[in-house]
Amino acid sequence: MAACAIDSFGMRVFVSLPIWLGILSLITFFVAYMLVLSWADYSFVQPVSSVAYGVVALLGWLVLGEKVSALRWAGIAVICLGVFVVSRTGARQQAPSDKRRLVEG
Repeated sequence: MAACAIDSFGMRVFVSLPIWLGILSLITFFVAYMLVLSWADYSFVQPVSSVAYGVVALLGWLVLGEKVSALRWAGIAVICLGVFVVSRTGARQQAPSDKRRLVEG
């Protein structure tokens, strides 16, 4: 009986549109992240990607009607300010020959 319930649950998950949309979103994120990392330093990409914290809070407030406290908005503002400061430094890029020389040397 329990195996039948697990099979039934598994099939509902397998055919669930929100599950597949979530998987597609993750794949899209990882492909985009790899593309960005191919041309910019990790020390630039990682802080800039933290803008997602602000986007998630904003979408939660707008779309889902979640209550976001003033302290959380202040924290999001600090994160966005930090991202602004990091983005002003610019992304450093190295030529492929420079990277090879660093590995060989």
